[in-house]
Amino acid sequence: MAGIKLIKKRRKSALTNYKRRITLLKSGLDRVVVRKSNRSVTVQVAKFDQKGDIILATAHSSELKQMGWEPRANVPTAYLTGYLLAQKTKQLGLKECILDIGLYKPIKSSIAFSAAKGCTDNGMKILGSFEVDQSRLNGTHISTYAKSAAQDPKQFSSYKKSNFDLSKMNEVFEEVKKKIASK
Repeated sequence: MAGIKLIKKRRKSALTNYKRRITLLKSGLDRVVVRKSNRSVTVQVAKFDQKGDIILATAHSSELKQMGWEPRANVPTAYLTGYLLAQKTKQLGLKECILDIGLYKPIKSSIAFSAAKGCTDNGMKILGSFEVDQSRLNGTHISTYAKSAAQDPKQFSSYKKSNFDLSKMNEVFEEVKKKIASK
């Protein structure tokens, strides 16, 4: 049995990249953890502990619905969720954090980097470099595409069901951002 290599359970099921996780944990900093599903975005601040990570603060995209935003798993929602997390962590007194994107590939203007940009724009200090296309943060690209695809009834049907006007996405984005900042 000398040639058998044991693969950890979470790595085998593609849930954890242990090499990347150890690198992040060696920094000794709290981590800003960004996770997305098909319908939502979750951003958390996690602190390492031997018994398991301790979650210091959490922001979920569903919280934005109370402020007038129709949450989906897209770039503007990720930005606003990160912005909300930074607002929640102001009383915690965090100095520096490091971005943890898990198994996601680091792609420019991705949802993970948009959430991190939202955090930094509201005062959190996140170490590392990440690029975000500023024109995509407020949803202009979604509004433009919605206008061109207006004839297809299946496109943006979930926004239509909730009576969210995509042509006014920029204004709603700014209103929600102001509501978060005033909390």
